Amino acid sequence: MTHPTTRRSLVILLAAIALITACATVPLTGRKQLSLIPASQMQAMSYQQYTEVIQASQLSKDAAQTAMVKRVGARIQGAVERYMTQEGLGDQLAGYAWEFNLIESDDVNAWCMPGGKVAFYTGILPVCKDETGIAVVMGHEVAHAIAEHGGERMSQGLLAQLGGMALSEALQSKPQATQQLWMTAFAVGAQYGALLPYSRLQEGEADQMGLIFMAMAGYDPRQAPAFWERMSAQGGASPPEFMSTHPSDETRIRKLNEHLPKALEYYRP
Repeated sequence: MTHPTTRRSLVILLAAIALITACATVPLTGRKQLSLIPASQMQAMSYQQYTEVIQASQLSKDAAQTAMVKRVGARIQGAVERYMTQEGLGDQLAGYAWEFNLIESDDVNAWCMPGGKVAFYTGILPVCKDETGIAVVMGHEVAHAIAEHGGERMSQGLLAQLGGMALSEALQSKPQATQQLWMTAFAVGAQYGALLPYSRLQEGEADQMGLIFMAMAGYDPRQAPAFWERMSAQGGASPPEFMSTHPSDETRIRKLNEHLPKALEYYRP
């Protein structure tokens, strides 16, 4: 039996090695992040779960609203692909299978899984108000995927719970623990695929990146703070799901305004 002290030392050593050798860089912000899981593996799990979510959901029958969500999605996708190519990061989009669906639900929510799998809920459309409002949300959610925030969160779980074990090994030797990590990262299945809260750091990155993406897609980034003000007004005693996973406060709106000058450099109406 391994002595507890020896086991702790091994975990610390593995953690140190992981931190040194398994770092990635978030596009646009340049932040270093832990990355223990290949994007291809994250995408494979994402695509399977997304298919299950869509099959279990009722897609909107409103043709105009559905077309608008898909149109905004296509424009944000194009902006992302142009940005990543211009920055020499196009290979990071390998394996992406973009998809945009509108789900009939009163939930005020939207999310994007690894690989560009996006779901909007009809309940958030009144808060969006128009196509630009949808672009605010779309840019933000897609940014989470481009920044690989889900993989980062799952990598942190692998390091903390399984000592930095490779995902392929964890899937074979500890399938239940690995599945729990995925559920912790994405909460899929529990609420039609609704993602759990990201950290404030990750939220800030998604805000910053989302402004650039929507601006490049031809949507006025100056409308982003107004969207979050409307979202904040949706609060009350029982805030909507989107508020619980995307904290909106004065600090957030202030930072959005601080990022606007840079985003406007990319804006071509």
